[in-house]
Amino acid sequence: MGFLESFGWGVLLSSSTIIYGTYSILVHLCEVDGKVPFKSSSVVLMIEVGKFIVSCVMLMWQTKGDPPIDVSLVNFLQYAVPGLLYSASNNLSMMMQVYMDPTTFQFCMILDDQVYRSVLSNLKIGITAVLYWGFLKRPLTLRQWIAIGILTMAGTIDSYGSYVSKGKDFSELYVTMTGLVMIGAQCTVSGMASVYAEYILKKQKEMSLHFQNIMLYTWLILINTIFWFYEEVRDESIDDTRYFIFRGYSMTTWSIVVTQVYVGIAMSVILKHASNITRLFVVSSSLSVTTILSVLVFGLHLNSFFFTSLGLLLLSLYLFHGAK
Repeated sequence: MGFLESFGWGVLLSSSTIIYGTYSILVHLCEVDGKVPFKSSSVVLMIEVGKFIVSCVMLMWQTKGDPPIDVSLVNFLQYAVPGLLYSASNNLSMMMQVYMDPTTFQFCMILDDQVYRSVLSNLKIGITAVLYWGFLKRPLTLRQWIAIGILTMAGTIDSYGSYVSKGKDFSELYVTMTGLVMIGAQCTVSGMASVYAEYILKKQKEMSLHFQNIMLYTWLILINTIFWFYEEVRDESIDDTRYFIFRGYSMTTWSIVVTQVYVGIAMSVILKHASNITRLFVVSSSLSVTTILSVLVFGLHLNSFFFTSLGLLLLSLYLFHGAK
């Protein structure tokens, strides 16, 4: 790998980590009286539309206005699989609210495309690694498995430390057995979506990534449009019968859309040219960015949990990449 290519990867990974870490901060800045004024499904839909538009522009620039059109229906249908898996993951996230108290639910997930910061859903790191190893047949050494275990521990400690710093009381939290099963299912489905996306992007390695993204985002737009419309129709708090996708939007909301469009495109590059393991390191590293931003924006106090988590993260990075 030449200097320019290494530099480009460094910029991509570091910028993705930083921007990924701003997500929950921006969501909190959107809150009005403790609640977000927009529908999460509408923001997810706008992010997918944004990624679709950017991919179209980049494909036209890459092919000088002559995009490929010889794609079979079977090929196009393959991209529906990760779209359906991501949709199932989102629906499981919403259903989990019934089986745990609201505080635990907020502790267990931060809405997305999907960034999770919780003790339980850090299981997704290990689950994704197992699926990566089993489904894609990518061998991992014992040292790399240890690194992934340490990475999971780092995310768990960081999440716990952030929760404690906010003065939350764990004494009234509950999660039913059904809730635990659904959390496990949600983490598994989300991991399957990421692993299958990597599989299909690399299976057709000669095809333009931008064209592959267009096919994937087409399905995601279709699925998320149905989900948003269903949520809009069922919302009895809306005074009129007009369906307006931008209800409750602000400049901060659009900042979420723009930043997540960048992250989404960057993650597709990582999946095609690197791996899901690299993506997991980006997501986990972004938790430290979120904590630091919480200190600057909300006055959160750093504690020993953060520094322990950061140390474990660096150790994990060293062990994993030093294992080759």
